[in-house]
Amino acid sequence: MQPIAITSETLNFDLLAKGQGHKFDHGHAVVMTGGAGGTGAARLSGRAALRIGAGLVTLAVPPAAQMEVAMQITALMLSRVAGPEELAELASDKRIGAICIGPGLGLKPAQAALVKVVLDSGKPCVLDADALTLIAQDPELWKRLGPHCVLTPHGGEFKRLFKGLTDDDATKVQQCLTAAQKAGAVVLYKGAMTVIAHPDGRVATHDSTADRAAPWLATAGAGDVLSGMITGLLARGFAPFEAAQYATWLHVEAARRFGPGLIAEDLIEEIPHVFAALNL
Repeated sequence: MQPIAITSETLNFDLLAKGQGHKFDHGHAVVMTGGAGGTGAARLSGRAALRIGAGLVTLAVPPAAQMEVAMQITALMLSRVAGPEELAELASDKRIGAICIGPGLGLKPAQAALVKVVLDSGKPCVLDADALTLIAQDPELWKRLGPHCVLTPHGGEFKRLFKGLTDDDATKVQQCLTAAQKAGAVVLYKGAMTVIAHPDGRVATHDSTADRAAPWLATAGAGDVLSGMITGLLARGFAPFEAAQYATWLHVEAARRFGPGLIAEDLIEEIPHVFAALNL
């Protein structure tokens, strides 16, 4: 199948506009944080999900990090999650439309159990950072992946997840499509050329070079913001493959508008300006 080039012409930005309604009409997203001292990445994801239009975003926080997170958030909600049972209870809320797990999560068996809960919930989900490493290490987590999942690896994570796929002469598009079919999930392979593949054979690419170049995106936390943007769109009802495309374009557009000196927090605060430029 011929890849779709993600451009402003191939996206229907009217779908991003928010109509009238209660906050729950615009989706409830959950982002799982790491423990004490490791919550910043998830807080970036959560705020990005809120900025992209989710009506409500809840951070699921381990008890040891509860005070740390409470001191850092205002618009985001907080839910104390001591372990898998509490996360399963939270995820069972029918109003929750999407879950993000991985940014700053940690790599211990306790965190792997949390990833299992998210996968078993059947909710649309974004799996990033530590969640990808945990999946690469655990065949039981692999078995639970499905087309409702979006995996967002950078180059190193892709190599760990899909051993051997980068060793041959296949193009990045071919590698990503093979990975999506192997995982049975949507794979967003990050980079200056971002490739998004669906296990059914659909592929989309976004080239952030030449007039779309944004080299200042190479900054800590930028990927966490992208994961949050995808999660927010999933919560709003976008399908995983489409959510990944819109978030990718908006992510780069926000970086381009801000320019050099960008840090991850700036990306989030630039989203409303991107929306304004699109007349949303």
